[in-house]
Amino acid sequence: MTIIKSTSATQFKKRNPNLWFERIMAIIATLNFLLVIFDLSYVPLRDFWLNGQVKLGAIRSAYIQTKGIKLDLIPPQLSKIILQYDDVKGIVPHRTTEAYIAKVEELEQELNNNNNWDNPAVTNILGDLRRRSIEMIQTDPFAEAGKSGNLERIKNIMREHLPNAENSSKQAFWQFWTVDHLQNRWEEELTFFDQKIKPLLATNYYRHIGENGGYINNFGYIDFPFGVIFALEFLARTWYISRTRIGVSWRDAMLWRWYDLFFVLPLWRWLRIIPLTVRLNQARIISLTAVQKQISQGVVAGIAEDVTEVVLIRLINRIQTSISQGDIGKLVPEKNTNSYIDLNNINEIAEIVKILAQTIVYQVIPAIQPEAETLLQYSVEKAIRQTSAYQGLRILPGGDRIISGLTQQLVTQSYQVFANTLQGILEEDEKFEQLLASLLANISQSFTTEIKAQQSLTQIESLLVDFLEEVKINYVQRLSSEDVEEILEQTRNIRNKV
Repeated sequence: MTIIKSTSATQFKKRNPNLWFERIMAIIATLNFLLVIFDLSYVPLRDFWLNGQVKLGAIRSAYIQTKGIKLDLIPPQLSKIILQYDDVKGIVPHRTTEAYIAKVEELEQELNNNNNWDNPAVTNILGDLRRRSIEMIQTDPFAEAGKSGNLERIKNIMREHLPNAENSSKQAFWQFWTVDHLQNRWEEELTFFDQKIKPLLATNYYRHIGENGGYINNFGYIDFPFGVIFALEFLARTWYISRTRIGVSWRDAMLWRWYDLFFVLPLWRWLRIIPLTVRLNQARIISLTAVQKQISQGVVAGIAEDVTEVVLIRLINRIQTSISQGDIGKLVPEKNTNSYIDLNNINEIAEIVKILAQTIVYQVIPAIQPEAETLLQYSVEKAIRQTSAYQGLRILPGGDRIISGLTQQLVTQSYQVFANTLQGILEEDEKFEQLLASLLANISQSFTTEIKAQQSLTQIESLLVDFLEEVKINYVQRLSSEDVEEILEQTRNIRNKV
């Protein structure tokens, strides 16, 4: 137990610092990526950051209209803090809509201080609001921010609130900002404006344009410290890899860790998800084993069928071409020709035959002697019983026993003589070896001569080409109907069993 604890502690000391470094860098990378995602999504989600509300189930179409449910997810104080990011994006409130909201607040303040509808100040403010409403509808100040849809919502809300025969939003706004309409219900109507119209007006903004012709974006000042950290870490890590890996230069190590460069590049920041995922896996915060397995299996399933069919068909086509060009005749060796090279001055075929013969004579034949003698004795006795002489001997007392004994003795002696004869033949005998070599040479020469005869060779080539064509049609091209997913499932089962 002491040795185990000591070993574990040693391994922990060796591995722990590197793992903790990986985790710290992974946390920094995660923080940087979250800032990148927030920066990329800030402008499209600015309405959410402004109002802190999400409306679920709201549908407005020609066929159905539902109000939906509003959920307040962000407190107003937090929304004000988040909206400070407008300075990074160069966003300021739009002058037209901001002045419109300010004029409504001025009207509300005037009515709270002095509820006198004959007051010239109130009349002037209402006239100004009517003019501004018509101007807003005609000029669409929301277009530059890409929020013309919010203006349409304002117009629809106002038309529903004050319907008219022309179904005109201009007429509705004009009627809304009149003394006759507000005199007896101004608090209720201004509350309606604050809840329905003002939040939509507040979503409009103006974004400054920089000298480069694009919108101002100061996120680079926030991202720069992270870039410095990752640049220094990239240089240190690649230098360490080049020093600890044999045959790996500093440039090779940089190519090895190419994906870390996304943390340094100021473009395509969303691609930092690639090195972030790798770092989280290296830090053992997440595990990509299952994902890698699924991706690899998906790739295999997608290309296995095509690759297998192409490779096999190409291989078979190559073999058919070689056969058609007469290369099959070159496969038959000609040992007697000057081009044949003998490396050890030994007739390998003769030696192989000799080894096989010795194995059969000295090991196989003695091992099967009881079974062989029984079979031979049965065969001889069966042949004797079919003769006419056997019928006469059978009448004599003990005739069957005599015949059986003689047959057994004859078979045993014959088998022994056969085995001894073969063993004698296989003893060291130069004459036998010469005769065996001559026999094998004649067999090889005759086979070579006959197989290279034009008629035989042409027939063999034609049959082989046709056979390979049948293989392509009946087997290789049927691979497309093979269920690759089923094969992968079988592979997974085999791996799990192992």
